[in-house]
Amino acid sequence: MTHKYIVEQAGYIFYNNVMEDYKKRLARALAETGALFFDRNLVLKDGRPTPYFINMAMFKTGRLSLELGSFFAGMMVSKDIARETDIILGPSYKGSSIALAASISLWKDHGIDLFFDYDRKEAKTHGEASALKSVFVNRTFFDGCRVFVVDDVATSMGTKYDLLEKIRAEAEMQDMTIHIKGIGIGIDREQTTAVHDKDGKMTPGQKGENTIRDFVSKSGVPVYSVAGIKEVIDYLCSEKIPVMIQGKRVPIDEKTKEDFDEYLRVYGVE
Repeated sequence: MTHKYIVEQAGYIFYNNVMEDYKKRLARALAETGALFFDRNLVLKDGRPTPYFINMAMFKTGRLSLELGSFFAGMMVSKDIARETDIILGPSYKGSSIALAASISLWKDHGIDLFFDYDRKEAKTHGEASALKSVFVNRTFFDGCRVFVVDDVATSMGTKYDLLEKIRAEAEMQDMTIHIKGIGIGIDREQTTAVHDKDGKMTPGQKGENTIRDFVSKSGVPVYSVAGIKEVIDYLCSEKIPVMIQGKRVPIDEKTKEDFDEYLRVYGVE
């Protein structure tokens, strides 16, 4: 058998102007849990400053975890992804809990029963997986399986590239075909990649490439989001829903919204 690592062909995924119910519920949950917050001196992993941050780890009770899963399940059903998927895969660590929660919600709310899986940081060297050296915990992959990856946010997409390489290696090691149906993210930050100078230092105030479009172009894997950050912020502003701003829970004020808009003007996609 010839192993294959297959991805769905797709261009950049566009967003329509209709805000579905699951998007509104996600926006409210981000605000209510404090997962979305604004503060001074925040820095992204790539070194760029940011006026806001999203921490999906704030969905840390059983109820909130199931609610988070329902947002992904709603997106997968609305975009006809769920019926074409066998395995929901989440990169460790935050993605693993999302994969579990999404699979539970798909069964509970939509009657769709899918496998879920997640990766180890390194291959297990003892027990049931030691013979295969697999980095995937639940060993759900099978020849011809269709995998949908879920994760919290898209910033640099580095974690996603790493996971795709692990899937490719798994297909080769197990001598099987694995179809990558797409990647689903909770929030699209709708920003460009970081720009670095000749010494590798991040250059502030400069736009790079469209992060997701660049990823799709390089990997061939389609990317879907539960919601984009602009529609989330616009909804929270219009509904005057309190969010965490510099440690206080208040509706988004004019200055905070201006800082957000300026950030996207500098680093956002066109």
